Amino acid sequence: MKSTLSIAWKNIIRRPLRSIAMLILAAVLSITMFGGTILSLSLQRGFASLEDRLGADIMVVPYEAVTRKSFENMVLQGNVGYFYMNGEFLDEISRLEGIGQISPQYYLASVKAGCCSLRVQIIGFDPETDFSITPWIRRSSGGGIGYKDVVVGNDLNAFVGDTLSFFGVDCHVAAKLDKTGTSYDTTVFTDRETIQTLIEASLNKQLNDYADINAGNVISCILINAADGYAVDDVVNDINIHFRKVRAIRTTQMISGISDSLTGVTRIASVLTMIIWCIALLIMAVAFTMMTGERKKEFAVMRVLGASRKKISALVLSEGAGLSLMGSLLGVFLGLVLTLSFSGYIETQMGLPFLLPGSGRMVLTAALSVLVSAAAGALSAALSAFRISRIDTGMILRSGE
Repeated sequence: MKSTLSIAWKNIIRRPLRSIAMLILAAVLSITMFGGTILSLSLQRGFASLEDRLGADIMVVPYEAVTRKSFENMVLQGNVGYFYMNGEFLDEISRLEGIGQISPQYYLASVKAGCCSLRVQIIGFDPETDFSITPWIRRSSGGGIGYKDVVVGNDLNAFVGDTLSFFGVDCHVAAKLDKTGTSYDTTVFTDRETIQTLIEASLNKQLNDYADINAGNVISCILINAADGYAVDDVVNDINIHFRKVRAIRTTQMISGISDSLTGVTRIASVLTMIIWCIALLIMAVAFTMMTGERKKEFAVMRVLGASRKKISALVLSEGAGLSLMGSLLGVFLGLVLTLSFSGYIETQMGLPFLLPGSGRMVLTAALSVLVSAAAGALSAALSAFRISRIDTGMILRSGE
């Protein structure tokens, strides 16, 4: 066995151009499988993260907000923006039947000016009633936040202990959140008292489009979970019937468009992966066939010198399996480097939630990609080995081939 492997390795080194070509084909197989799988998993994980981060059955916003084209982009994709409604809606809606958990949120967009460290979306919440953001912040930071404390998204260039200024108000970075693959990665979070102070500061500097609001009596949206035994659609309809100037929206309705886009992109990625994979596999099979065909005389001489058909078949299979394994490892390595280096760019270009799998899932996907790609290459080599084992040695030598 050692002799066969030694000869196979020498043959690989002796024919570098042929070996490099086979390595590239095997690498294409593995990088395609690995990249396609990671893309699909990242999109699915990002979408699941988005659903988790919304964390509510219903969102109630000012009616004017839903008429804006940028509304869903702001809520789901992180475009900066803000809108307000009277804070009294919170108490009035909370008295309706079917309301379980209910909590307000406050939006504010910082500006590119000397008064602000970053142009970001700022979201305020009420720690006493919040059920969507607070649990996530506690998981990431291990605690709550106080007045003029902020928590920054994972993609922002700010770190714990830094001071960020918004509209002339200095805020302390209390925590940096884990990666989510959603718009929250570029968002700043703070409590209700701090966001009200920031809104007031934006009004004083005349950098707020809503110049006539009372910062202490406005909210941007209301998050609601329906009470047990109540249908979400019934609660939505009840709010929309009884309250003017606001609109209740089921959150699953908001993300249905993203779900459709994700399904479409995943389907296209899967089809393209299969097409590229099949083409590369076909080319590899043809290449192995041509490679062994050119070596008929070599194999015939080996037979004359005493090599058995089994020995020659094992030699061809060893060469093919070795090249396939090395190419597969190379392809997965390149796929991993490209994925980690350009994941942010991919997320930005696709405009969809994108969250890479954990290290364990990445390793498993890499191992499966190497295994399947190497096995496919070995199978191609095995078919060539079978054909070689059937050649008529005497006929080849007599023909002068």
